[in-house]
Amino acid sequence: MSDGLKKKMINGLAWSSVNVYGVQFIQLIVGILLARILHVEEFGQIGILFFFVGISTVLIDGGFGQALIRKQQATQTDISTIFFLNLFLSVVLYLVLFLMAPHIANFFGLPALTSIARVLFITVIIFALYFIQQVQLLKKLAYKSNAFINLISVAISGFVALFLAFKGYGVWVLVYQQLSFHTAKAILSPFFLRWKPTFVFSWTTVRESWRFSAGIFAQTLLNSIFNNIYTLLIGKLDTIKNVGYFTQANKYNETVNVASNSILSAGTFPIFSQVQDDQPRLLRIYRRLVTSVSMLTFPFAAFLIIAAKPLIITLISEKWMESIVLFQLLIFSNIFYPIYTINVSILNARGESKHTLQLEILKKTLIVISILITFSYGIRVMLMGLIVANFIAFGASAVLIKQSLNHYFRHQLLDIAKTMFLVIGAALVGYFAYRLGDCYFVQLLAQGFVFFLLYLLSLLLVYPQRVAEVKQGLMKKIRSQHD
Repeated sequence: MSDGLKKKMINGLAWSSVNVYGVQFIQLIVGILLARILHVEEFGQIGILFFFVGISTVLIDGGFGQALIRKQQATQTDISTIFFLNLFLSVVLYLVLFLMAPHIANFFGLPALTSIARVLFITVIIFALYFIQQVQLLKKLAYKSNAFINLISVAISGFVALFLAFKGYGVWVLVYQQLSFHTAKAILSPFFLRWKPTFVFSWTTVRESWRFSAGIFAQTLLNSIFNNIYTLLIGKLDTIKNVGYFTQANKYNETVNVASNSILSAGTFPIFSQVQDDQPRLLRIYRRLVTSVSMLTFPFAAFLIIAAKPLIITLISEKWMESIVLFQLLIFSNIFYPIYTINVSILNARGESKHTLQLEILKKTLIVISILITFSYGIRVMLMGLIVANFIAFGASAVLIKQSLNHYFRHQLLDIAKTMFLVIGAALVGYFAYRLGDCYFVQLLAQGFVFFLLYLLSLLLVYPQRVAEVKQGLMKKIRSQHD
């Protein structure tokens, strides 16, 4: 990897990490406080509506964002065309959702959802106002600017939510939290990117972009539907309170898994695109990235599983006990998700979006089959079916990587096997460390200390060179800051 490209990749991943984990940290703190103040049912109501918001944002994007990033010479006509297309779609979708709101409320037997939905759905239009600026910043590898925009926006929305929560606004707290977040992003974006749309529209741009974006759009749409399908099923077949439990468990699951996914998608796709035709170089980057990512994500996932009970109770109180097992199952179902994301990103960068679409169709088909088999047994068994579906889909992505990069299965396995064994060993010992404490907070500290101490010591023994490289990099960074 050349020094220039390596520097861009490291800088991109670093600022993507600051962006995503910074946002997740603020949301985590705000979410903990809100979970202690608001009722479980109120989170359940918003959880149902997020399904429709998520679908709408995917329809607005349409995969054109990644098409613009991948296009080497995107013109002002291209960018303005996609902007106006997005804005038009957002208005149409809001009108449709506005009219559907009473039917959504009746479907779930919650009449109060109508007014809540109509206000929350305004975020769909606001999203279209800043989406194209966000795309341009990513294309320019301006991860630092994106980080500032997101961090400021989430801080503002968090302040608004907490203020309204203490004033007793109930479920409306969660509505205005979303509105203030998207509004802040729309206001801040022009300060970091001096761009104005020109009043042009090119159907040629739409057709050319659609050739690439169609597969990504279909894939993203499937992801959005299936990421929220369990919420809809619980809302229809079970109680709104259980929707709240699941929503909260899934939120903390996303704090780890979706954060990693966002970093890897935003930080690697532009880099992979630049070296898409140099297969040996791309393979070297891929293998090193997979090894490094597994060393970071596997231990955190394992720790969250073994320490789920003291963690949940310490953070958001015993009223959320029902979320613990759901959280553990969700974390385990997504343990290979970061590597799966890298696989999808590299295939898309090589122009194989049709294959990634087929991969997502397979994954979703497996999920549907698992739901049909398990839905009558309750949400816990349904999530066990999700685990099986996700693991098979990860195996299928490994097959596509072998075909695209000539990367043999045994080498793919070797890239993560050592880390997996280290994590499993540390987790088995760390789990029983809860016996060292009487209260949940002390149990959490004991499990964390034992687990990560064992894992770090294991890394020193198995990956001494990699640890030395990380240490050397940190020391160099510290010295440069002092200089």
